[in-house]
Amino acid sequence: MKIFLVIGGSSGIGKAVVEELSQQHNVVATYNTTESQGNGNVKYVQHDVMNAEAVIDFIPEKLDGIVYAPGSINLKPFARIKEEDFLNDYKLQVLGAIKIIQAALPAMKAAGEASIVLYSTVAVQTGFTFHSLVSASKGAIEGLTKALSAEFAPSIRVNCIAPSITQTSLAAGLLNTEEKIIANAQRHPLKKIGQPKDIAAATCFLLSDAASWVTGQVWHIDGGMGAIK
Repeated sequence: MKIFLVIGGSSGIGKAVVEELSQQHNVVATYNTTESQGNGNVKYVQHDVMNAEAVIDFIPEKLDGIVYAPGSINLKPFARIKEEDFLNDYKLQVLGAIKIIQAALPAMKAAGEASIVLYSTVAVQTGFTFHSLVSASKGAIEGLTKALSAEFAPSIRVNCIAPSITQTSLAAGLLNTEEKIIANAQRHPLKKIGQPKDIAAATCFLLSDAASWVTGQVWHIDGGMGAIK
């Protein structure tokens, strides 16, 4: 059995990834405020990615892959966004990933071959009103994906998934009524909202040996929004 690390594995997409991975593999998953109890092949540990002093002591000696799932969706007019907002978003979505990857690099090298999956958003390459905050940090994630995939090849693959809006607690404010769900679904060519299992399935494929010839990619799992008009 392989062992994977899922940061932010107690809710939303991260939880769906943990549930799917743990059917065949061992998983170390972190939580911050949404406490979860490990069972079977899953061990949960508490970790705050925003705490610069937080100790990263939960990485096993050998690690076959990392999923970094923490994120935020703060939609505001650009003129109303403060410098602190951009910095906090960058710390959560980019620096948090960087710290974990740096800490886990020896364990991934010890495994011989490993895989990293990060998350962006369809808004980076499509462009939506009020998305400058999230697009700035997720754009950095796409750049990080490309750079690390080149630097870590051939032993560590690095890929990124760019979803559209997905039915998670993170998007609850945008999907908190039936009318909003229908309206958002209609914006997509496939006329439905993405589910955590949709993103988890793509994530687990990218972590698997079946994707051994895939690296440096940004996959749009977005109901067709990023490709079809």
